[in-house]
Amino acid sequence: MSLTSAMREWLGALIRLLGIVARPVQEAQGESGVVIQPYRGYGSRSEVFLIGRVFRQSSPHLETGRGDLLTNLRDVGRRIARRAIRNAIVTARFYGAEETITTDQDGYFRVHLSPALPPPLDRSWHAMDLTLPQPHAAQAQAQIFIPPASCRYVVISDIDDTVMYTGVANKLRMLWRLFVEDAQSRVAFPGVSALYRALHSGTSGDQQNPMLYVSRAPWGIYEVLEEFFDRNGIPIGPILFLREWGVSWTSPLPRKAEDHKRELIHNMLALYSELPFVLIGDSGQHDPEIYRQIVEEHPGRVLAVYIRNVSRNPKRIREIEDLAKAVAGAGSSLVLAADSVVIAEHAVSLGLVPPETVSKVRKERAATGQVEREPPTYGIQKATPTRTAEAVARGDLQDLVETGSEPMPPNVIVEPEAREQPKEP
Repeated sequence: MSLTSAMREWLGALIRLLGIVARPVQEAQGESGVVIQPYRGYGSRSEVFLIGRVFRQSSPHLETGRGDLLTNLRDVGRRIARRAIRNAIVTARFYGAEETITTDQDGYFRVHLSPALPPPLDRSWHAMDLTLPQPHAAQAQAQIFIPPASCRYVVISDIDDTVMYTGVANKLRMLWRLFVEDAQSRVAFPGVSALYRALHSGTSGDQQNPMLYVSRAPWGIYEVLEEFFDRNGIPIGPILFLREWGVSWTSPLPRKAEDHKRELIHNMLALYSELPFVLIGDSGQHDPEIYRQIVEEHPGRVLAVYIRNVSRNPKRIREIEDLAKAVAGAGSSLVLAADSVVIAEHAVSLGLVPPETVSKVRKERAATGQVEREPPTYGIQKATPTRTAEAVARGDLQDLVETGSEPMPPNVIVEPEAREQPKEP
């Protein structure tokens, strides 16, 4: 590639990235520069939740033309210069119900209301109207996902190093991918798109199982994540489980959020109390610890835990052992997966997805050219939950994980020999 071509490619990538970052500024509406920005919400037919933000931004240049470098740079500057509006009063209306909420010190608001009228059964996405009164009038419409009666389970998935490569275990690499690379460069794990489409559709193809994505990343990358999901054909969900890092000139470090994921998952278990859950995460951060507590505190609610194995770190292996003992003791399944194919195969065995999912995942993975051969798969499967947990405690899992010298760790399935499949609705 010539220097000119390389520079042209980098310029194009820069314009695309700036366009994604500038998009919220370009699409935001409101008088006097005041804007309501809602994120996707979620709920049930009895209660719904939504997070949004109110802020003030400068007016666009009259000569602006979306898509060029100068315009995107100006709009990125407008986004950086935004100012949150604290104590703003927002009114939310949803199927006959109305709630008035006040924004916090960072301009965020949280809606939790119960519809007065039953939401229609013929669709899953529903509109919520948001208004801000004078003297700075603004309005917006948010989208709320309510799963249909046909859904059979709820999927909660991490994003970083579970859906896409971000190098969370490597902080510098994570920051580079979060704030420098564009959505197309955030490469999805091979096969993850086909796998998640199958989980969303279920065995019947129309279950519309809720896909709830959890991340400790800041709200500022919401649009980049949307773009990434759209380009890769991954079922969109309320990617609203991000968090406000609270970064400012006087406080340059993100606020701590150790219990962020745990609290959100507890809320989801309470909201969808009639449905079982599938938890998907990775071994590089705190997912094993969090998921272990979820399984222990909510026995019988978790169908399976899928952990993408991205680390051979001895400390991480110990945390995965603790998770495996809890999952096996609860009579559920843990799949420590080096790739998406083994997750698809296991999901087929539980009746979560149709059999053709495996071939679709394998085909998608092969198209990336990133995986030449499938890693070996081992099992720790005893007659009872107790015996399975005891096998893990004896070190069987650690021995298997440390087997082989290949860069990619093996797949390991931990579960009792007899597993009940989820019941049809």
